[in-house]
Amino acid sequence: MALAAVVFDLDGVLVDSEHLWEENWVAYAARHRTEWTAEDTASVQGMSAPEWAGYLAKRSGTPESAVDVERAVVDGMIAAIEAGEAPLLPGAGEMVREVSAKVPVALASSAARRVIDAVLDKHGLTGEFTATVSSAEVARGKPSPDVYLEAAARLGRSGEECLGVEDSGNGIRAAAAAGLTVIALPNPVYPPKPDALDLAAAVAENNDDVRRKLLAYLSGEFAEASGR
Repeated sequence: MALAAVVFDLDGVLVDSEHLWEENWVAYAARHRTEWTAEDTASVQGMSAPEWAGYLAKRSGTPESAVDVERAVVDGMIAAIEAGEAPLLPGAGEMVREVSAKVPVALASSAARRVIDAVLDKHGLTGEFTATVSSAEVARGKPSPDVYLEAAARLGRSGEECLGVEDSGNGIRAAAAAGLTVIALPNPVYPPKPDALDLAAAVAENNDDVRRKLLAYLSGEFAEASGR
């Protein structure tokens, strides 16, 4: 089956923002006299906003609802984005623009809808995407395949017709479970485990490398070499 679309992750692929999520989780927990650890961050990575908000509410012992917890953290993220604290990763803008000029592209992110829209607007990329999906808009967050299946569907494609770009273990698992051909861009701070990397068709060093690999797959160069 020909590859005819690309689905990108957001945090850690297009923008440098993973640390901002952790900073906001840490700050919220600290306001409730609770220490948020690296293990907590690992536990919630890939979760949808309602899922991590529920975890944070329970972990911190707050009397606030998960909805209020989510709002507080997302407000902090939006402020950071507007202040320029979530820059595009090197080569990300060029990658999205060059690929979107060739095939439809979508976004499949664990970020809340407000964060997705704020990031794309901040960096002038909104018009490059045919579809964007937050995992809060589907039944289950990553590593379940739901957000990738929905992104592919909004492009009018099956998962098998799409390439996916992911940096995290749970993201790679989600994209692979949805049938996408996955290019991994391992997060240097939160690296995916070997079993997740094994699910990727290719591993890239940076976004320039991702761009080259995407274009090679879309041209059929990698497909012919792999016998796909």
